[in-house]
Amino acid sequence: MRFGITGTWGSPSELLEVAVEAERAGWDGWFTWDGVSLGDWPSWAPWTLLGAAAQATSRLRLGAVVFAPGRRLPWELVRDVLTVDHLSGGRLVLPVGLGVTDDAAVARVRGLPSAARDRAALLDESLEFLERALRGEKFSFDGAAHGIEDAHFLPLPVQRPRPPVWVVGAWPSDRSLARAARWDGVLLQRLRSEEPWTPEDAARAVTRVHELRAEQGLPDEPYDVVLDGTLPTDRAERADRLAALAEAGVTWWIESHWAPATKPADLLALARGGPPA
Repeated sequence: MRFGITGTWGSPSELLEVAVEAERAGWDGWFTWDGVSLGDWPSWAPWTLLGAAAQATSRLRLGAVVFAPGRRLPWELVRDVLTVDHLSGGRLVLPVGLGVTDDAAVARVRGLPSAARDRAALLDESLEFLERALRGEKFSFDGAAHGIEDAHFLPLPVQRPRPPVWVVGAWPSDRSLARAARWDGVLLQRLRSEEPWTPEDAARAVTRVHELRAEQGLPDEPYDVVLDGTLPTDRAERADRLAALAEAGVTWWIESHWAPATKPADLLALARGGPPA
């Protein structure tokens, strides 16, 4: 299992300090988040933060929990992905989802759909465009929401065929899990609950994702299974929980402290303390 940390609270410089200290302490990944007018959080630009983190670190996987590609123009997303992929020397990963409905740019913007089905269609279209664009070949695209003629995006990404894409899979929705199964990993979330994942539930979700991959004729490995959340503070309890999740098939744990009481100093201490196992 690999371990990431999410920079949830702080100024850009404070969040970058968390990334630098996380790399020094042995974490495997640092993640920002992607939201616009979302509660009390400051709305930093995730791609700007990732570009800075790419230059400030040399080993960490970098991404966001999670990107919402459906509310971006797909050709702008391609440029951002290529830029950070090259700045980081091939360390970018793309966790993606529909976007949360309390994000103003998802639910309260004129001209953008707010229904989950429509946002899912936008996500599918954005990912299809991204995959086509990162092949480095001239192409035309005629989607339901966006189209382009004779586009050619260069250079090729450092990671081939492209940076890994982890798609949010809402358990137990087969429709959502099947979307995630088509890509390189799944970030597991519950469909209508915020309860912590038990190892038993994680094992059932992992089994179902691999079944859906087999049904689509996709190879079983390599494939990442990602969970994010907050682990117990007790060391023995934490170790037992991580061991059980790893046995269930979870390959990444991302420690994400979303509570408004979280302070930048708390995140920095967490990063300096090293990964949880």
